[in-house]
Amino acid sequence: MTAISIAGATKRFDGTAAVDDVSLEIAEGEFVALLGPSGCGKTTLLRLIAGFETLSAGAIRFGEQLVAGEGMHVPPEKRNVAIVFQSYALWPHMTVAENVGYALRVRGLGKAEMARKVGEALAAVELSGFEARRPAELSGGQRQRVALARCLAMDPDVILLDEPLANLDVHLRAAMEETFRAFHARTGATMVYVTHDQAEAMAMADRIAVMEKGRILQVADPATLYAEPAGEGVARFVGNGHVVDCMALGRAGDGRSRVSLHGSEALVRAAGGAPSSGAARLALKPEGLALGDGGFAAKVRKAVFKGAHTLYEIEPDMAPGVLLPVTSAERIAIGDIVRVVVRDGWVLPSAAATTKSLAEAA
Repeated sequence: MTAISIAGATKRFDGTAAVDDVSLEIAEGEFVALLGPSGCGKTTLLRLIAGFETLSAGAIRFGEQLVAGEGMHVPPEKRNVAIVFQSYALWPHMTVAENVGYALRVRGLGKAEMARKVGEALAAVELSGFEARRPAELSGGQRQRVALARCLAMDPDVILLDEPLANLDVHLRAAMEETFRAFHARTGATMVYVTHDQAEAMAMADRIAVMEKGRILQVADPATLYAEPAGEGVARFVGNGHVVDCMALGRAGDGRSRVSLHGSEALVRAAGGAPSSGAARLALKPEGLALGDGGFAAKVRKAVFKGAHTLYEIEPDMAPGVLLPVTSAERIAIGDIVRVVVRDGWVLPSAAATTKSLAEAA
Protein backbone atom coordinates (compact mmCIF):
# COMPACT_ATOMS: atom_id res chain seq x y z
CA MET A 1 0.00 0.00 0.00
CA THR A 2 1.08 3.56 -0.50
CA ALA A 3 0.52 7.11 0.67
CA ILE A 4 -1.04 9.70 -1.64
CA SER A 5 0.14 13.30 -1.77
CA ILE A 6 -1.98 15.84 -3.66
CA ALA A 7 -0.46 19.32 -4.05
CA GLY A 8 -2.39 22.18 -5.64
CA ALA A 9 -4.39 19.84 -7.89
CA THR A 10 -6.52 21.76 -10.40
CA LYS A 11 -8.69 20.47 -13.24
CA ARG A 12 -10.45 22.83 -15.62
CA PHE A 13 -13.14 22.00 -18.16
CA ASP A 14 -13.75 24.78 -20.70
CA GLY A 15 -12.14 27.29 -18.38
CA THR A 16 -14.18 26.26 -15.31
CA ALA A 17 -12.32 24.66 -12.39
CA ALA A 18 -14.02 21.41 -11.35
CA VAL A 19 -11.15 20.85 -8.89
CA ASP A 20 -9.57 24.08 -7.69
CA ASP A 21 -6.13 24.09 -6.02
CA VAL A 22 -6.75 21.04 -3.82
CA SER A 23 -4.01 19.81 -1.49
CA LEU A 24 -4.45 16.67 0.60
CA GLU A 25 -2.14 14.18 2.31
CA ILE A 26 -3.45 10.61 2.66
CA ALA A 27 -1.35 8.30 4.81
CA GLU A 28 -0.44 4.77 3.82
CA GLY A 29 -3.32 2.46 4.79
CA GLU A 30 -5.69 5.33 5.58
CA PHE A 31 -9.39 5.33 4.65
CA VAL A 32 -10.35 8.83 3.48
CA ALA A 33 -13.81 9.86 2.28
CA LEU A 34 -14.39 12.71 -0.17
CA LEU A 35 -17.78 14.08 0.90
CA GLY A 36 -19.94 16.70 -0.73
CA PRO A 37 -23.03 17.44 -2.83
CA SER A 38 -23.31 16.64 -6.52
CA GLY A 39 -21.06 18.83 -8.63
CA CYS A 40 -18.59 19.64 -5.84
CA GLY A 41 -15.64 18.03 -7.66
CA LYS A 42 -15.17 14.88 -5.57
CA THR A 43 -15.51 12.41 -8.46
CA THR A 44 -13.23 14.53 -10.66
CA LEU A 45 -10.61 14.46 -7.90
CA LEU A 46 -10.97 10.66 -7.69
CA ARG A 47 -10.51 10.41 -11.47
CA LEU A 48 -7.37 12.54 -11.22
CA ILE A 49 -5.98 10.15 -8.60
CA ALA A 50 -6.86 7.19 -10.83
CA GLY A 51 -5.31 8.77 -13.91
CA PHE A 52 -8.54 8.96 -15.94
CA GLU A 53 -8.18 12.76 -16.07
CA THR A 54 -5.04 14.84 -16.58
CA LEU A 55 -4.16 17.72 -14.26
CA SER A 56 -4.44 21.31 -15.41
CA ALA A 57 -2.05 22.27 -12.60
CA GLY A 58 -0.53 20.77 -9.47
CA ALA A 59 0.93 17.34 -8.77
CA ILE A 60 -0.04 13.93 -7.39
CA ARG A 61 2.41 11.46 -5.87
CA PHE A 62 2.02 7.85 -4.78
CA GLY A 63 4.62 7.62 -2.07
CA GLU A 64 7.75 9.15 -3.61
CA GLN A 65 6.65 8.49 -7.20
CA LEU A 66 5.24 11.38 -9.23
CA VAL A 67 2.24 10.04 -11.14
CA ALA A 68 0.75 13.34 -12.38
CA GLY A 69 1.97 16.90 -12.90
CA GLU A 70 5.20 18.62 -13.90
CA GLY A 71 4.91 17.23 -17.43
CA MET A 72 4.28 13.69 -16.17
CA HIS A 73 1.13 11.58 -16.50
CA VAL A 74 1.32 7.90 -15.58
CA PRO A 75 -1.62 6.09 -17.25
CA PRO A 76 -4.20 4.33 -15.04
CA GLU A 77 -3.04 0.82 -15.92
CA LYS A 78 0.44 1.60 -14.59
CA ARG A 79 -0.63 3.12 -11.26
CA ASN A 80 -1.68 -0.21 -9.67
CA VAL A 81 -5.00 1.30 -8.67
CA ALA A 82 -8.22 -0.68 -8.24
CA ILE A 83 -11.60 1.01 -8.63
CA VAL A 84 -15.05 0.05 -7.37
CA PHE A 85 -17.75 1.85 -9.35
CA GLN A 86 -21.35 2.69 -8.50
CA SER A 87 -22.47 0.47 -11.40
CA TYR A 88 -20.25 -2.49 -10.31
CA ALA A 89 -18.67 -2.66 -13.83
CA LEU A 90 -18.87 -6.46 -14.04
CA TRP A 91 -18.71 -8.32 -17.35
CA PRO A 92 -22.21 -9.85 -17.75
CA HIS A 93 -21.02 -12.73 -19.94
CA MET A 94 -18.33 -13.81 -17.46
CA THR A 95 -18.75 -15.87 -14.33
CA VAL A 96 -17.94 -14.48 -10.91
CA ALA A 97 -14.56 -16.22 -10.94
CA GLU A 98 -13.78 -14.88 -14.42
CA ASN A 99 -14.69 -11.33 -13.39
CA VAL A 100 -12.51 -11.48 -10.29
CA GLY A 101 -9.61 -13.00 -12.19
CA TYR A 102 -9.80 -10.90 -15.34
CA ALA A 103 -7.05 -8.44 -14.43
CA LEU A 104 -4.86 -11.32 -13.28
CA ARG A 105 -5.33 -13.07 -16.62
CA VAL A 106 -4.39 -9.87 -18.47
CA ARG A 107 -1.21 -9.72 -16.36
CA GLY A 108 -0.35 -13.22 -17.52
CA LEU A 109 -0.65 -14.95 -14.15
CA GLY A 110 -0.60 -18.75 -14.26
CA LYS A 111 -3.88 -20.66 -13.94
CA ALA A 112 -3.05 -22.26 -10.60
CA GLU A 113 -1.90 -18.99 -9.03
CA MET A 114 -4.88 -17.15 -10.48
CA ALA A 115 -7.31 -19.72 -9.10
CA ARG A 116 -5.71 -19.43 -5.67
CA LYS A 117 -5.95 -15.64 -5.63
CA VAL A 118 -9.55 -15.68 -6.88
CA GLY A 119 -10.54 -18.22 -4.23
CA GLU A 120 -8.91 -16.22 -1.44
CA ALA A 121 -10.52 -12.98 -2.62
CA LEU A 122 -14.01 -14.51 -2.81
CA ALA A 123 -13.58 -16.07 0.61
CA ALA A 124 -12.62 -12.68 2.03
CA VAL A 125 -15.94 -11.19 0.90
CA GLU A 126 -17.93 -14.31 1.87
CA LEU A 127 -18.72 -15.41 -1.68
CA SER A 128 -17.04 -18.83 -1.74
CA GLY A 129 -19.18 -21.18 -3.82
CA PHE A 130 -20.38 -18.41 -6.15
CA GLU A 131 -17.54 -18.87 -8.65
CA ALA A 132 -19.72 -20.25 -11.47
CA ARG A 133 -22.56 -17.76 -11.20
CA ARG A 134 -23.14 -14.87 -13.59
CA PRO A 135 -23.68 -11.27 -12.38
CA ALA A 136 -27.36 -11.45 -13.39
CA GLU A 137 -27.84 -14.23 -10.83
CA LEU A 138 -26.57 -12.07 -7.94
CA SER A 139 -28.15 -9.44 -5.73
CA GLY A 140 -26.86 -5.87 -5.75
CA GLY A 141 -24.91 -6.42 -2.57
CA GLN A 142 -23.36 -9.61 -3.94
CA ARG A 143 -22.32 -7.84 -7.14
CA GLN A 144 -20.63 -5.13 -5.13
CA ARG A 145 -18.77 -7.77 -3.12
CA VAL A 146 -17.58 -9.32 -6.40
CA ALA A 147 -16.20 -5.90 -7.34
CA LEU A 148 -14.43 -5.78 -3.98
CA ALA A 149 -13.03 -9.27 -4.48
CA ARG A 150 -11.68 -8.18 -7.86
CA CYS A 151 -9.84 -5.34 -6.08
CA LEU A 152 -8.46 -7.66 -3.45
CA ALA A 153 -7.18 -10.16 -6.02
CA MET A 154 -5.20 -7.42 -7.81
CA ASP A 155 -3.07 -6.52 -4.75
CA PRO A 156 -3.42 -2.80 -5.59
CA ASP A 157 -1.47 0.03 -3.98
CA VAL A 158 -4.61 2.20 -3.83
CA ILE A 159 -8.33 1.37 -3.86
CA LEU A 160 -10.74 4.03 -5.13
CA LEU A 161 -14.48 3.78 -4.54
CA ASP A 162 -16.92 5.99 -6.46
CA GLU A 163 -20.36 6.09 -4.78
CA PRO A 164 -20.30 2.27 -4.47
CA LEU A 165 -23.50 2.03 -2.38
CA ALA A 166 -25.65 4.51 -4.29
CA ASN A 167 -27.63 1.82 -6.13
CA LEU A 168 -28.40 -0.28 -3.04
CA ASP A 169 -31.44 -0.05 -0.77
CA VAL A 170 -31.06 1.14 2.82
CA HIS A 171 -30.79 -2.35 4.35
CA LEU A 172 -28.12 -3.49 1.90
CA ARG A 173 -26.19 -0.26 2.46
CA ALA A 174 -25.92 -0.96 6.18
CA ALA A 175 -24.63 -4.48 5.51
CA MET A 176 -22.16 -3.25 2.87
CA GLU A 177 -20.79 -0.57 5.21
CA GLU A 178 -19.70 -3.37 7.52
CA THR A 179 -18.25 -5.24 4.53
CA PHE A 180 -16.16 -2.20 3.56
CA ARG A 181 -14.96 -1.72 7.15
CA ALA A 182 -13.94 -5.37 7.36
CA PHE A 183 -12.31 -5.18 3.92
CA HIS A 184 -10.19 -2.20 5.00
CA ALA A 185 -9.23 -3.84 8.29
CA ARG A 186 -8.24 -7.06 6.50
CA THR A 187 -6.23 -5.50 3.67
CA GLY A 188 -4.80 -2.36 5.30
CA ALA A 189 -5.30 -0.75 1.88
CA THR A 190 -5.09 2.97 1.20
CA MET A 191 -8.70 3.75 0.30
CA VAL A 192 -10.36 6.88 -1.10
CA TYR A 193 -14.15 6.77 -0.99
CA VAL A 194 -16.39 9.24 -2.82
CA THR A 195 -19.90 9.81 -1.45
CA HIS A 196 -22.59 12.45 -0.99
CA ASP A 197 -23.97 10.49 1.98
CA GLN A 198 -22.46 11.77 5.21
CA ALA A 199 -23.75 8.78 7.21
CA GLU A 200 -21.67 6.46 5.00
CA ALA A 201 -18.58 8.63 5.37
CA MET A 202 -18.99 8.93 9.15
CA ALA A 203 -19.47 5.18 9.55
CA MET A 204 -16.38 4.08 7.63
CA ALA A 205 -13.70 6.70 7.08
CA ASP A 206 -10.68 7.49 9.22
CA ARG A 207 -10.87 11.08 7.95
CA ILE A 208 -13.34 12.99 5.81
CA ALA A 209 -12.56 15.77 3.34
CA VAL A 210 -15.65 17.93 2.78
CA MET A 211 -15.72 19.51 -0.67
CA GLU A 212 -17.67 22.41 -2.13
CA LYS A 213 -17.28 24.07 -5.54
CA GLY A 214 -14.05 22.23 -6.29
CA ARG A 215 -12.33 23.07 -3.02
CA ILE A 216 -11.80 21.25 0.27
CA LEU A 217 -13.51 23.05 3.15
CA GLN A 218 -12.25 20.86 6.00
CA VAL A 219 -10.36 17.62 6.57
CA ALA A 220 -10.92 15.90 9.92
CA ASP A 221 -11.88 12.67 11.63
CA PRO A 222 -15.67 12.10 11.74
CA ALA A 223 -16.15 13.11 15.40
CA THR A 224 -14.23 16.38 14.97
CA LEU A 225 -15.96 17.17 11.69
CA TYR A 226 -19.38 16.70 13.25
CA ALA A 227 -18.77 18.58 16.50
CA GLU A 228 -16.27 21.23 15.38
CA PRO A 229 -16.97 22.42 11.83
CA ALA A 230 -14.33 24.79 10.50
CA GLY A 231 -16.79 27.06 8.70
CA GLU A 232 -20.38 27.66 7.76
CA GLY A 233 -20.34 25.37 4.72
CA VAL A 234 -19.35 22.34 6.78
CA ALA A 235 -21.61 23.33 9.68
CA ARG A 236 -24.66 23.40 7.41
CA PHE A 237 -23.81 20.32 5.34
CA VAL A 238 -22.92 17.92 8.15
CA GLY A 239 -25.52 16.73 10.65
CA ASN A 240 -28.49 18.89 9.65
CA GLY A 241 -26.73 21.90 11.13
CA HIS A 242 -27.83 25.52 11.15
CA VAL A 243 -25.79 28.70 11.61
CA VAL A 244 -27.23 31.74 13.38
CA ASP A 245 -26.05 35.14 14.56
CA CYS A 246 -25.20 35.54 18.24
CA MET A 247 -23.25 37.85 20.52
CA ALA A 248 -20.14 36.49 22.24
CA LEU A 249 -20.01 37.72 25.86
CA GLY A 250 -16.60 36.35 26.87
CA ARG A 251 -15.11 33.03 27.89
CA ALA A 252 -16.15 31.03 30.95
CA GLY A 253 -13.67 29.46 33.34
CA ASP A 254 -13.98 26.05 31.65
CA GLY A 255 -12.99 27.47 28.26
CA ARG A 256 -16.52 27.61 26.88
CA SER A 257 -17.99 30.79 25.48
CA ARG A 258 -20.89 32.77 26.91
CA VAL A 259 -23.24 33.86 24.15
CA SER A 260 -26.50 35.73 23.86
CA LEU A 261 -28.97 34.16 21.46
CA HIS A 262 -32.49 35.45 20.83
CA GLY A 263 -32.57 37.21 24.17
CA SER A 264 -31.24 34.37 26.33
CA GLU A 265 -27.74 33.42 27.44
CA ALA A 266 -26.04 30.05 26.98
CA LEU A 267 -22.68 28.37 27.47
CA VAL A 268 -21.34 26.80 24.28
CA ARG A 269 -18.08 25.44 22.89
CA ALA A 270 -15.90 27.74 20.83
CA ALA A 271 -13.18 27.27 18.22
CA GLY A 272 -9.72 28.58 19.01
CA GLY A 273 -10.08 31.25 16.34
CA ALA A 274 -13.62 32.26 17.35
CA PRO A 275 -14.30 35.81 18.54
CA SER A 276 -14.38 36.07 22.35
CA SER A 277 -16.66 39.10 22.29
CA GLY A 278 -18.95 40.87 19.88
CA ALA A 279 -20.81 39.53 16.86
CA ALA A 280 -20.25 35.84 16.15
CA ARG A 281 -21.75 32.93 14.24
CA LEU A 282 -23.07 29.93 16.15
CA ALA A 283 -23.47 26.43 14.67
CA LEU A 284 -26.39 24.47 16.11
CA LYS A 285 -27.59 20.92 15.61
CA PRO A 286 -31.00 19.48 16.56
CA GLU A 287 -29.62 17.60 19.58
CA GLY A 288 -28.00 20.81 20.83
CA LEU A 289 -31.40 22.36 21.46
CA ALA A 290 -34.01 21.16 23.94
CA LEU A 291 -37.55 22.10 24.84
CA GLY A 292 -37.94 23.07 28.49
CA ASP A 293 -38.01 25.90 30.99
CA GLY A 294 -35.92 29.01 30.36
CA GLY A 295 -34.21 29.74 27.11
CA PHE A 296 -35.93 31.68 24.34
CA ALA A 297 -39.54 31.63 23.17
CA ALA A 298 -40.36 30.13 19.79
CA LYS A 299 -43.29 28.95 17.73
CA VAL A 300 -43.52 25.42 16.30
CA ARG A 301 -43.74 25.68 12.50
CA LYS A 302 -43.25 22.07 11.38
CA ALA A 303 -43.24 18.57 12.88
CA VAL A 304 -41.89 15.35 11.32
CA PHE A 305 -42.43 12.10 13.24
CA LYS A 306 -39.22 10.03 13.37
CA GLY A 307 -40.31 7.12 15.56
CA ALA A 308 -38.49 7.50 18.87
CA HIS A 309 -38.74 11.29 18.58
CA THR A 310 -40.25 14.07 16.51
CA LEU A 311 -38.15 16.59 14.61
CA TYR A 312 -39.61 20.07 14.99
CA GLU A 313 -38.78 23.27 13.18
CA ILE A 314 -39.19 26.22 15.50
CA GLU A 315 -39.19 29.96 14.78
CA PRO A 316 -37.72 32.14 17.55
CA ASP A 317 -39.95 35.07 18.55
CA MET A 318 -37.00 37.45 18.26
CA ALA A 319 -35.89 36.16 14.84
CA PRO A 320 -38.86 35.97 12.45
CA GLY A 321 -38.11 33.86 9.42
CA VAL A 322 -35.32 31.88 11.12
CA LEU A 323 -36.17 28.17 11.44
CA LEU A 324 -34.18 25.92 13.78
CA PRO A 325 -34.42 22.11 14.20
CA VAL A 326 -35.03 20.55 17.62
CA THR A 327 -35.90 16.97 18.57
CA SER A 328 -38.25 15.92 21.36
CA ALA A 329 -40.22 12.89 22.48
CA GLU A 330 -43.10 15.22 23.39
CA ARG A 331 -46.05 15.62 21.04
CA ILE A 332 -46.47 19.32 20.31
CA ALA A 333 -48.94 20.89 17.92
CA ILE A 334 -47.89 23.13 15.07
CA GLY A 335 -48.43 26.73 16.16
CA ASP A 336 -47.73 26.09 19.85
CA ILE A 337 -45.37 28.39 21.73
CA VAL A 338 -42.44 26.62 23.40
CA ARG A 339 -39.29 27.56 25.33
CA VAL A 340 -36.00 26.41 23.82
CA VAL A 341 -32.76 25.91 25.75
CA VAL A 342 -29.35 25.79 24.06
CA ARG A 343 -27.55 22.75 25.49
CA ASP A 344 -24.68 22.70 23.02
CA GLY A 345 -23.35 24.79 20.17
CA TRP A 346 -20.11 25.74 18.44
CA VAL A 347 -18.95 29.29 17.90
CA LEU A 348 -17.34 29.21 14.47
CA PRO A 349 -13.80 30.46 13.90
CA SER A 350 -13.18 33.60 11.89
CA ALA A 351 -12.53 33.23 8.15
CA ALA A 352 -8.80 33.84 8.65
CA ALA A 353 -8.56 31.16 11.34
CA THR A 354 -10.44 28.71 9.10
CA THR A 355 -8.02 29.24 6.22
CA LYS A 356 -5.01 28.65 8.47
CA SER A 357 -6.56 25.49 9.99
CA LEU A 358 -7.35 24.03 6.58
CA ALA A 359 -3.80 24.64 5.34
CA GLU A 360 -2.38 22.86 8.40
CA ALA A 361 -4.76 19.88 8.02
CA ALA A 362 -3.88 19.39 4.34
